[in-house]
Amino acid sequence: MATLTPTEETQPARTPDLDAFAHHWQDEADAAYLYRLLADAEPDTKKQDIYRRLADVEDRHLEIWAGLLNQHGRRVGPHRPTARTRMLAFLGRRFGPSFLLPMLLAEEGREVKAYLDMHRTTGRNVAGRDEALLLAKESAEHATTLNAVAGRTGEPWHQTGAGGFLRNVVYGFNDGLTANFGLVAGVIGASAVANHHAVIVAGVAGLIADALSMGSSGYLAAQSEREVYAHEIAMERDEIALMPEIERDELALIYEAKGIDREHAYALATQVMADPEKMLAEQVQEELGISESATSPFREAWITGTATAIGALIPVMPFFFLTGRTAAVVAFAVAMLSHWVVGAARSIFTGRGVFRSGIDMFVVGLGVAAVGYYVGEWIARLL
Repeated sequence: MATLTPTEETQPARTPDLDAFAHHWQDEADAAYLYRLLADAEPDTKKQDIYRRLADVEDRHLEIWAGLLNQHGRRVGPHRPTARTRMLAFLGRRFGPSFLLPMLLAEEGREVKAYLDMHRTTGRNVAGRDEALLLAKESAEHATTLNAVAGRTGEPWHQTGAGGFLRNVVYGFNDGLTANFGLVAGVIGASAVANHHAVIVAGVAGLIADALSMGSSGYLAAQSEREVYAHEIAMERDEIALMPEIERDELALIYEAKGIDREHAYALATQVMADPEKMLAEQVQEELGISESATSPFREAWITGTATAIGALIPVMPFFFLTGRTAAVVAFAVAMLSHWVVGAARSIFTGRGVFRSGIDMFVVGLGVAAVGYYVGEWIARLL
């Protein structure tokens, strides 16, 4: 007798990933918490209303995940913000809505990706699949709304960059700390007993070199970006002056691709074309994808350079006040703690957990110290 292959309909329902459900419940609860904090910090009443309505939608998402968890025997307790959320809340209160808004925008973008992945990878008839698609759509709407509030265009869940003052501080600090920590460890390893003056000289020299290197790199990167943008904008200005009909038709096609009917798109493009400066601004944003940037090369240079110098100073500082093994032990302890802290700060941009990000940087710092120490010891023996 032939054996019938069971269909998806006759197969027993597979157990859903309850840990994933709990993770999404936590993310939605954290988002609602931050939206309400954003509303409280926002002076504009219209934006306040938008943020509170977004928080209410997140509450509905919470109910969906809580319902799915309850169906499978896992109950959720009261919401407790994660360490990363508490860090964002603190920084949001300190720096205001302009800091917190990009963080929430990035978070909504990550949610869209996560929910779409969950929908694609979850089998049919498995709990959570349909809910994931619904929540992906609503998170995309949230991201689009926040994009408009922030004065941006496009689909933010496709963006991978993270910008801003704090990013430059964190990554510059990290570079200075890690590089100079390795240098100091190498000098210590090169002598049986740490040469006090040699460590200070090497550490300060490394601090200056790191700060100048990172500062100049930040300057050159920002200046190069501005020059490229200026060149592209100048070319677009010439095209509008020399080929206005072609540029108008291109803009009309862009509008049409966004869902505007052909006649309305053409009329809108013609209207914009009547003002050459407005036409240039529209083409720069829509065709070239260049948004107005307030990046100053000198600002990038001093922010990155200063943060690098502060980070590089940490492993050297104990040698200004202590000597011998005591100075080396204190420098190691302070530097390792700083590695954990800067790793935790990176979670603001990456979306990972504070503890896990901190441990990653702690391990990197430990590895750099070990390599620097043993390389210094090896070179000292060769000499």
